Amino acid sequence: MRTIFRLLIPTCVLTGGLMSAMCCVADEPTDPKSVPAFPYGEVPEQKPDMPLSRAMQRVYDGTYAGLDCARNELFSRFKYTPLKGLDYSNGDGTVSRRDATKIIKHDGMFYVWYTKRHTATPPNYDGGANDTIPSRDWDLAEIWYATSTDGFTWQEQGVAIKRNEKPNPGWRSVSTPDILVWQGKYYLYYQAYLAMPGSRTSSATNGDDCPVSASVADSPDGPWTPCNKIVVDNGPPGSWDQYVIHDPYPLVRNGKIYLYYKGEMGGDPPVRAQGLAIADHPFGPFRKHPLNPVINSGHETSLFPFKEGLAALVSRHGLEHNTIQYAPDGVNFEVAAITGLMPIAPGAYVPDAFTDTKDGRGITWGLCHFRNIKRDEGKSHSMLARFDCDLSLDVHDIEMKESDIFNDPEINFKFGLSEQQRERIESNARAELKR
Repeated sequence: MRTIFRLLIPTCVLTGGLMSAMCCVADEPTDPKSVPAFPYGEVPEQKPDMPLSRAMQRVYDGTYAGLDCARNELFSRFKYTPLKGLDYSNGDGTVSRRDATKIIKHDGMFYVWYTKRHTATPPNYDGGANDTIPSRDWDLAEIWYATSTDGFTWQEQGVAIKRNEKPNPGWRSVSTPDILVWQGKYYLYYQAYLAMPGSRTSSATNGDDCPVSASVADSPDGPWTPCNKIVVDNGPPGSWDQYVIHDPYPLVRNGKIYLYYKGEMGGDPPVRAQGLAIADHPFGPFRKHPLNPVINSGHETSLFPFKEGLAALVSRHGLEHNTIQYAPDGVNFEVAAITGLMPIAPGAYVPDAFTDTKDGRGITWGLCHFRNIKRDEGKSHSMLARFDCDLSLDVHDIEMKESDIFNDPEINFKFGLSEQQRERIESNARAELKR
């Protein structure tokens, strides 16, 4: 006869009062007939009135919105399509495109801005960079833009933001842009490098520290006028964002500009997180939120209005990478879904990004990039691609709700052990056999 245990759940308080935890203790057997079985078939949408494990409790008490992936509007898989219309010089590493902005619609066209590097040589990561040879894929870069009528084929229109005159912010490189539409004008925010990326080895980021600057235009086609100042500055010494203000991402919320950004806290591997700065005007002053960082993971995080709050695509880096998170207030984010194969540096089409809505409808597509292409051949560059998903309240694409994704073996083997790891493991195995 199967034995079912009744659980006693006392509260265990750790020393110092810093943390409390629930401790599940198996007590005495209970008649199995007195404990109802979790139902088969249609998974209950509401929390059933029955004993539940902690795993099942958090399905109903947290932000997952139920056990079924198909019912979770913030769960999706991602599908990818190569873009047409953009040339990469036969992949020789001299042309790179990456870091797409949010996509906007204007006069019957989709617009996107991105980092473009077109240099005489590929990046030199080994200290051989100079005024014409880039040190990184995003060094000696400018911000270009393209338009499309379908989101699959894009026509490059030209440069939007050139590198600035020295010593203004962005004289070395401008990269990683994002777009804001505010009171009839267009604003581009971007990383504005004051030194060669990688040149300041004294910093915790190996020299990739930079602030955020911005430019304004009356039309998405420009011309763009730089503000020639730092809009969001690095934090004071000793603060989590003292070196890095990367990946600026503006939205309109509560009548103000909410600009999310990535900071870096050092560590090996680096600990990265997302902060929030709020302003009444696109050029600031921006006030950093007292609860920063507001997302504990992520790299090039993308956000969008969803219901009354904001949702975030948190891919790359950290304990909560490969998650989709949600905050009703845009500040206190919790994991709403765990997924995989997320887009890198996603720039989604977000129709309500600047409407200050409290009824956000979500997203279904955007652009992202693939990086370090042909780096082993000395031709490192990035390329833009399209992603599709179902993170929308108005679409129900059951194919996007499939969580069982298989990779070709070559993909897994590509991320095999390093030589140092292999030697250590083999040595430990030989030692184990001799014991």
